[in-house]
Formats: sequence, structure tokens, C-alpha cells
Amino acid sequence: MNQPFIKKEKIRFQHIDYAGIVFYPRFLEMLNCLVEDWFEEALDRPFSKMHETNGIPTVDLKVQFKKAARLGEVLIKKLWVKNLGGASILCGFKFEDEEGKTCLEGEVTLVNVAFTEDRNHIKAEAFNEEMKDKISKYILSNK
Repeated sequence: MNQPFIKKEKIRFQHIDYAGIVFYPRFLEMLNCLVEDWFEEALDRPFSKMHETNGIPTVDLKVQFKKAARLGEVLIKKLWVKNLGGASILCGFKFEDEEGKTCLEGEVTLVNVAFTEDRNHIKAEAFNEEMKDKISKYILSNK
């Protein structure tokens, strides 16, 4: 059975605002880190190599902030695939505290793109079969 990609992240001083809770743009940075880690660790497609010729930009993002996260807490960040298209991936994500309470959840749509040599133009490019096979291991239809 397929499983989500999971990473833990400790809330640091750099993440919080004056109220002592995670400043909302930091949550989006954490999400981007989760996507980057997923591509490198699970899909064997590190951004350092991918971005020589391709990219995986976010084209749609839906976020719900459910509960504040505070300095020193640890978040369990989960990412899974809801739909795999030819060149796009619709992912669900959820950040929970160590008690399992949801702090953040939503969906992010990523599109595989290719750059022209001068990097002035990009266009959607279908995933190859090997990449589709790797991504499909994270499809969770009931999430």
C-alpha cells in the first residue's frame, strides 16, 4: 500500500513572528522544502540536477491554517499524490504537531517544465515513464 512522504521539522526562531508562532510565509517555505526533499530523497531527482534543464513550479496552491505552531515544537510534514497527470502532479499535504493535531493542510499543483537553452522560455513537459512509476508510489486515493 502506498504511503505519504514524511519529514519532521523543528520550529526554530527563524520561523516565528512577534507573537511566537510560525509566520505564515514560513509555512510555505517549509512546504517548498518538503517538495524539494521528496524530489531528492524519494524520486531521485534533486533540484540541483533538475534545474539545469527543467523545473517543477507550483501553479496552484490551496492552504488552510488550522492551528498555530510555536517555537520548539516539532511538525510532522506529510505529502502525497492525489492525481498524476501527464506533466502535472496534484499533491495533498498536512503538517501536524506531535500530538497529531493539524496545523496546516492543503493542496499544491506542480508542473514539470523544460527550459529553452537560453532559459527565456519554459513549457510543460510530460514526465517520463520512470518518473511516473516513482511518483505513483505516493498516490493515496482516499486522503
